[in-house]
Amino acid sequence: MDRSWMKGRRFSIKYVEGVRSFMSFVENNIGLDKDIRCPCNQCLNALRQSQDVVFAHLLINGIDTDYTKWAHHGETFNSPMDDIDVNDNLSDCILDNEEEDDLFDLLAEHQSFINNDENNGDDITTKGYEEFIALLGKAHEELYPGCDKYSRLSFVVKLLHLKVYNKWSNKSFDMLLKLLKDALPTGNLIPSSYYEAKNMLRSLGLGYIPIHACPYDCALYWKENEKLEACPICKTSRWKVNDGKGKKIPWKILRYFPLKPRLRRLFMSSKTAVHMRWHKEKRNDDGNLLSHPADSKEWKDFDAEYPWFAADSRSVRLGLASDGFNPFGNMSNSYSMWPVVLTPYNLPPWMCMKEPYLLLTLLIPGPLAPGKDIDVYLKPLVDELQELWLEGTQAYDVHSKCSFKLHAALIWTINDFPAYGNLSGWSTKGYLACPICNKDSSSHKLKSKIGYLGHRRFLPIQHRWRKDRKKFNGKQEMRPPPVFLSGYDILEQLAYVTARPPGKHPEILDKRKRPCEDLNWVKRSIFFTLPYWRSLKLRNNLDVMHIEKNICDNVVGTLLSIPGKTKDTVKAREDLEVMRIRKELQLVKRSDGRYDMPPPLYTMTKQERKDFCQFLKEVKFPDAYASNISRCANVVEGKVTGLKSHDCHILLQRLLPVGVRGGMDAHVANVLAELGDFFHRLCCKTLSVEALDKLQEDIIMILCKLEMIYPPAFFDVMVHLAIHLPYEAKLGGPVQYRWMYPIERFLSTLKGFVRNRAYPEGSIAEAYLVDECLTFCSMYLDGIETQFNAPERNYDIEEDGNLSIFSTKVRPIGGSQYVPLSDEELEMAHWYVLSNCEDVQPYMEEHLNSIEAHDLVRKHDVYKKQFPKWFQKQMENTLCSNKDERTLALDSLSRGPLPCVNKYTGCIINGVRYHTKDREGRLKSQNSGVVVEGNHCDEVIDFYGVLLEIIKLYYLRDKHVYLFKCGWFNVDRQKSRIVNDGAITSIRVDRFWYMGDPFVLANQAKQVYYTNDPKLGLNWRVVQLFNHRHIFSGDIENLDDPEISNDMSNNEDAYQDEELINVLPEVGSIEIDGEVSLRRDDVAAEVVDVVIRRKRTASEREMEIEDAHEEVDHESGSESDVPSIATAPVDKEDVSLDSCSEEEDDELGYEN
Repeated sequence: MDRSWMKGRRFSIKYVEGVRSFMSFVENNIGLDKDIRCPCNQCLNALRQSQDVVFAHLLINGIDTDYTKWAHHGETFNSPMDDIDVNDNLSDCILDNEEEDDLFDLLAEHQSFINNDENNGDDITTKGYEEFIALLGKAHEELYPGCDKYSRLSFVVKLLHLKVYNKWSNKSFDMLLKLLKDALPTGNLIPSSYYEAKNMLRSLGLGYIPIHACPYDCALYWKENEKLEACPICKTSRWKVNDGKGKKIPWKILRYFPLKPRLRRLFMSSKTAVHMRWHKEKRNDDGNLLSHPADSKEWKDFDAEYPWFAADSRSVRLGLASDGFNPFGNMSNSYSMWPVVLTPYNLPPWMCMKEPYLLLTLLIPGPLAPGKDIDVYLKPLVDELQELWLEGTQAYDVHSKCSFKLHAALIWTINDFPAYGNLSGWSTKGYLACPICNKDSSSHKLKSKIGYLGHRRFLPIQHRWRKDRKKFNGKQEMRPPPVFLSGYDILEQLAYVTARPPGKHPEILDKRKRPCEDLNWVKRSIFFTLPYWRSLKLRNNLDVMHIEKNICDNVVGTLLSIPGKTKDTVKAREDLEVMRIRKELQLVKRSDGRYDMPPPLYTMTKQERKDFCQFLKEVKFPDAYASNISRCANVVEGKVTGLKSHDCHILLQRLLPVGVRGGMDAHVANVLAELGDFFHRLCCKTLSVEALDKLQEDIIMILCKLEMIYPPAFFDVMVHLAIHLPYEAKLGGPVQYRWMYPIERFLSTLKGFVRNRAYPEGSIAEAYLVDECLTFCSMYLDGIETQFNAPERNYDIEEDGNLSIFSTKVRPIGGSQYVPLSDEELEMAHWYVLSNCEDVQPYMEEHLNSIEAHDLVRKHDVYKKQFPKWFQKQMENTLCSNKDERTLALDSLSRGPLPCVNKYTGCIINGVRYHTKDREGRLKSQNSGVVVEGNHCDEVIDFYGVLLEIIKLYYLRDKHVYLFKCGWFNVDRQKSRIVNDGAITSIRVDRFWYMGDPFVLANQAKQVYYTNDPKLGLNWRVVQLFNHRHIFSGDIENLDDPEISNDMSNNEDAYQDEELINVLPEVGSIEIDGEVSLRRDDVAAEVVDVVIRRKRTASEREMEIEDAHEEVDHESGSESDVPSIATAPVDKEDVSLDSCSEEEDDELGYEN
């Protein structure tokens, strides 16, 4: 009997047939119904099992390859036995189709996963194993009689992958299956419907648990409440439909996707297991640079406090994100569904926070947001997190091939500001809205809202601005900054908070007065039940994405005086009068009873607004840099509308500092430039501790300067939160691992899963399971495009030309012209190629040293004229004795390019798309700007230019070189054709130089883009330097690994620079000193109708204060977020009923 199958690949056809032959041997020698010793790699003939179990063990665990004489199974020692030559027969045990090999790897690793799920000791013939054996059978079934390329399983996996990857509808997929079944030979095993195909892979999925919920969000029917028929808190019936005629229908269903199996599968897949160790075993840690959460203070402090957890690199750190979204994409249909997503931070930068590794754990049903009652729905997840911390779960690491105890910890949450309040328990409205400042928040009652001023308290105690009354709020500021509160301090506050039952039932929502001790706490967060939560410093992240957008909206809305967006309103001017500051901007009463509203420096005139919008209208970005922001600019009305979060990200950091240079006052323009630069530096992919300390100092100065310029109404809580961002970056690391951009994209994906609008939650849950399963399968698929191997849009082509000059990653795009070059151009191109080829440099030095000339200029001219012929002769002589590939390539180079070349209008090099100036004239993008470092008058400078032609030079032996022919702008500093003010570089574009030296190698150029310069005029452009999205640096090793390069290429993150390129002068050096009038003298005052309210009496104010305390936030079912006046840092005489209205809470600049 041939026993070579024993050392073959598990699940291969030959191995499975070998196991069956072994079981037949056992049946013939021992009998059918007797228990036998199991010869698998785990039992090793030490344990007796039923024959069904032995059969499954041999498939799953493999057979003991040393057990070549089957003595325990009826074979005698004198029985003849075939010799086993594994090397000769191994190839027969492996399928010819490599794609099938990977699919069997998937099955092998997945079966280890099921085996672990059954705790390694339970009966192996459970449902999970039965489904797996059925699936294995499908892997060996021919798709149709005679088909040797696809099995039934492999075909269905790839077909379903195409459906999910290309977002086919269920109906179109059913139609395709029907066509394929009809087209393929009779007897084919094509499934008849999407439902049948999906069920075939059910055993590869991880599933979810439906949990009924009270319609008022009071409780879950789970664990101790599982069998109840009514809510234990509000007594509402569990059932929406319970008429006895059919299946009972619950009011709400929470979909819970268990976390443990999803974490275990990350270690049981060979595609991800090794990456889950990266943070400890591969990451470079220099102690100063922050490029990953593992570099952060929070991570390192956690390791120091829990060394047992840190000892195993496989211990998982998790971040939790949640936000509401409308699954119908129709804002007129009010519906809010709340997914809860976890992301593992063990992964390297090119995988961390990417969609395939975002784990959906809860799908909280709508139509209403859970609000502060979200803790009710988080209970199953938090209980599982507790188990993962205290007990762990048994997992198998395919990388080290051993089992281990998997532990996990939640280190922080990611959310926008309203969700911050829901998850943390601290209300983000009212006088104490800032959760970082906590009870020491600095807020002020204004006419229409609450202003969050007082940023001078963060200045050094002796700073002169602290005593400046006139430029700020009319008062000195001698308070110290708020004290940072630890988790233990928070628990002390929560000890005094009155616990209230969850839910939104009308009988629970009675009006009640919040005690002073509650501050802004509405509940104790469920996360404090986690043993380690109190020791964390960061816990809940402030979202940079939404803060940046809200600040940008405030600035642009006020700058352009956009109705509904501007913070410079009539009420804002009344605030100035009440606070007795900035008299020049206060309303002035006219004789007719109306008022003049003086024009301020921080707004634009009508013409300036049009000019600014025209500036935005003409902006063109490089490919994949940002969206077409010109669509948002309305030149006629002087408005900017429809800005998305990423539009604001680019506008604030890149365009606003340039766009306001023309007509705005220098004080305002400088501060706005500093604000944009702050976010630019904060959002870099790599940060340093020293840079963050400097950022902290800068944002304090910037906010103080803004307080000198803008009215108090400008400073909503979102503006104030910017002061805490550098410290949070210091605790948690770079912002790209803690902001909402990847989460928002994931929610958009979930929204696309809705097929049945009547049941959006169920539709999303089922589609997510299929997507999750096929994402896992696609890691193992070859010969088909997946999200893991999809080529980047701007992919290039690598060529090996034996010399570096011939080995460039260039892919031409568009049509080409095969034309001759002039002799002059050909000579210039040939010389440039020779002088920039590293392999030619030794020959050039040798020839230069051989020239005898006293005049250096004449020596260089002789050298440039003679070297090409001398080099060609040298290579001819060398070729006589050495004809290796390198020598042949040098000989091709020495003979010069052929006279005819190909000219292209576009190309892609190193993942960057370039277009010629002529081509981009018809496009909305700008890809012709280039910069090259070069020598001018013995000084290294940057040469800026535009790409005119892309030329492919041809050489003998099928060699070629790509050149860029450029027009170089004259940036001679002596002629004032380049201006650099320390932050912005402007160049003249109507004068050119070095026209006799237009060529550069394609791989020498770096891309830039140019914007108009409103300050210097028509012939000037501002240079914008940037890094491309796909470029990583720092801790990335093994860039040649195709898995790593594929993961890196599929990058759709928000734009970030790797490091700071343009550096502003010291923020403190640009100060607003002296008597600066904030009123514009070149514009007439606006006439407005104002109704001035009479001053209230003391008794009226007291009554309004009492009413304000009793307000209820009906949306969330919690009390009003206005604390007791005893704890609110405002003047009692300024408090009015207006300050606490729900409509005004909505004006706090939240972006939800």
